[in-house]
Amino acid sequence: MVGAIVQFGVPVNYNMTDYLPSNAPSTEAMDVMEEEFGEDVANTRVMVQDVSVQEALEYKSELEAIDGVSDVSWLDDVIDIKTPIEMADTDTVETYYKGDHALFTFHVDEGKEVEATDKIYELIGDGNALSGEALDTAISQESTGEETFNAAAILVPIIILILLLSTRSWIEPVFFLTAIGISILINLGTNIFVGEISFISQAVAPILQLAVSLDYAIFLLHSFDDYRNKMDSPYEAMKQAMKKSFPAIAASASTTFFGFLALTFMNFEIGADLGINLVKGILLSFLSVMVFLPALTLMFYNLIDKTYHKQWIPTKYNIGKYLLKLRIPVLALIAILIIPAFLAQSQTNFIYGMGELPDNTRAGQDTAKIEDVFGKYTPMVLLVPKGDLAREDELVGELSDLKQVKSTVAYTNTVGVAIPPEYLDEETKEQFFSDNYSRIILNTTTKDEGDKAFSLVEKVRDIVDSYYGEDYYATGESVTLYDMKQIVQKDNTLVNILTVATIALVLLVTFRSLSLPIVLLLTIQSSVWINLAIPYFTNDPLVYIGYLIISIVQLAATVDYAILFSDDYTSNRQKMGALAAIKKTINEKIFSIAVPASILSSVGFILWLTSSDPIISSIGILLGRGTLLAFTLVVLFLPALLVVLDRLIQKTTLKANFYKGE
Repeated sequence: MVGAIVQFGVPVNYNMTDYLPSNAPSTEAMDVMEEEFGEDVANTRVMVQDVSVQEALEYKSELEAIDGVSDVSWLDDVIDIKTPIEMADTDTVETYYKGDHALFTFHVDEGKEVEATDKIYELIGDGNALSGEALDTAISQESTGEETFNAAAILVPIIILILLLSTRSWIEPVFFLTAIGISILINLGTNIFVGEISFISQAVAPILQLAVSLDYAIFLLHSFDDYRNKMDSPYEAMKQAMKKSFPAIAASASTTFFGFLALTFMNFEIGADLGINLVKGILLSFLSVMVFLPALTLMFYNLIDKTYHKQWIPTKYNIGKYLLKLRIPVLALIAILIIPAFLAQSQTNFIYGMGELPDNTRAGQDTAKIEDVFGKYTPMVLLVPKGDLAREDELVGELSDLKQVKSTVAYTNTVGVAIPPEYLDEETKEQFFSDNYSRIILNTTTKDEGDKAFSLVEKVRDIVDSYYGEDYYATGESVTLYDMKQIVQKDNTLVNILTVATIALVLLVTFRSLSLPIVLLLTIQSSVWINLAIPYFTNDPLVYIGYLIISIVQLAATVDYAILFSDDYTSNRQKMGALAAIKKTINEKIFSIAVPASILSSVGFILWLTSSDPIISSIGILLGRGTLLAFTLVVLFLPALLVVLDRLIQKTTLKANFYKGE
């Protein structure tokens, strides 16, 4: 109850750039600019159509009056509009005023995005346009909570239906959901000690926790059901059930725990934020299943007896002999696919920010309207050492010659080198100078990210470096996303190595085998590579954060299926030959694996269908598809490997005790 209440007091952060490490160049640049100039980079654009210069100035004043809006910039900030604008530089004028359309750029304060953008819409009406990072953030804030609720409203009935079809009591699904639901509420409440959570953790972590850890409860109660038929006392049955199911639950929880723990080592701290939430969730779910669920079950076991119904879906299937016949074609197919999939999955066209808004939304249409008139626009801000106007003028000239730089705003080309700053009023000087730095604003025509945008960032940095060495700062959305790209690509290598290593260690301890961990990891990792390679072959851009998170989550969450299958196989193999053991394992375990797989894939596809946020949506489709691929490989590819490598597994497993009658 406390967790359910306290969770509403946990702040949610929607700003991706806040999760860049403090030593990232763009983060340091933003800190210095705020300290030196007391201003932030513009994150919003407003286009007002069919206005005169005077009417545009009135709109500018009204925008400045909106709470949360600051540093509104327009044409009057870069030229003297008391003189005919036809005499000014055309590129500079058309950056702000073109065809009687005025374009304003400004900053919306963090935390005030929703209120500020609502007020802006009221001011400009339906005929004009608004776009930018602040609007994207406002849309995320308004939609994430509602969409998470919608996803849960669809998902919970589906899970209940799957559980009802897979159990023999009407009340058991209630016990499952109660045990895991309580751990989810406690987990959400404990975030009050973390301080805040990202919008990705808010949307994804509770649903992932439910889907990943629900099978712990299923393992325990199915085992309890088996022992109820053998023992008179429910207490003794539960005692034996806990003893029997503990190794499987502990192994399952451990692989997921350590997989999610690897996320906390990401330098891009949104991974650490999600990782901490999932690690806490898995630990709390494990404790709830092993402590709370047995007590709840023993207290109300009579309800289980009173609500028994016939098994609607059989738990055993005679399909092992048919699936085993596919082992050679399956091995050949995976052998053909695995190398191209591995190579392709890292070559997808990645998006590092939020991506583009859909055309069927006002925000998407407004962005298109603004770009039709003024083109693409991504401001880049440079801070260079103050004092040498001649060098600064030469730098501005070289930067202005770059193809993707439409115009520059600097003291040397706005006021002029010939006029000493001391002769200007304080307000004018503060636009260009702080105590230590000169500010240069580049109005670029690239997107905020992509090959062209990142190439421009590199060119600008190289040019400025040739003038000032490392004694300068660069910031702006494209610069921030460039830094994000460098950081998360390094994270990918580190986190994947940690995930594979820790899960391999858990499998090594669980199976006491040198070969089985490799076989299991190869099976699940193959499904991960195939899943992540699909966007490359379909030429669909993929949000990199989703790619990075799923490469960990899919492995950590679905390796449980391979563990369950292999554990049963090694047990059967002690009593019969390899082929017979595989057939028996497939017949008896395909249903047990299908239940959690259907739940986890449902989670993924529902997140994909209900979320308008590109990051959450990409996590959803990758999770849904990846789970189905993992299930398919566990019931087709893993049996083939176990049969082909049977002798190697026997020789590399401590006390394998495999049957030798054949």
